Amino acid sequence: MKNQIHRIVASILAGLMLLLPFPSQAEDATLSNIIVTNTRDDLLLYLTVNNAFPAKIEEPITSGVPAVFLFYINLYRVRNFWPDREIAETVVTHTIRYDSLKQEYTVTRSWEGNQPQIVKSFEEAKKLMTEIDSLTIVSLKKLEKGRQYQIRAKAKLSRLKLPLYLHYVLFFVSIWDFETDWYTIDFIY
Repeated sequence: MKNQIHRIVASILAGLMLLLPFPSQAEDATLSNIIVTNTRDDLLLYLTVNNAFPAKIEEPITSGVPAVFLFYINLYRVRNFWPDREIAETVVTHTIRYDSLKQEYTVTRSWEGNQPQIVKSFEEAKKLMTEIDSLTIVSLKKLEKGRQYQIRAKAKLSRLKLPLYLHYVLFFVSIWDFETDWYTIDFIY
């Protein structure tokens, strides 16, 4: 009789677990607000990363552990019956560091010449880390009018390389590895 009750309870719990969403599904990072536009001379990209700072990542950053966001951006000319031709490949990095003595965040963005931007609030630092505004992808001289193109973009969070002894102390660094799916935008120039 006890075994039958245990099986029933186990079956009910297993059924409930299947109905509930996994916590990681709610926290997955995504790209949004992806806009491809141009100036007179260049092709530009705008994008935002959503859900990039779950609590498990915020705590180490506010404790002074630096983090890096990597953005992979590729531009292809779409060709029928042939593989797409890569026109440009760009990797952009955003780095965040917290100075607990000064109580300020330093954010550097590679596409802005790695000029440090110092802010006091974590909210401002998160905004700087998760947005790309008017990133030049390629000169319009490299594109042909009337042709179809595709931009593929992806973001990845990675920790900075720490000294070897810190990898043993900071066991939580394995939770830092996340990346978004590839997002594509098709357009005709």
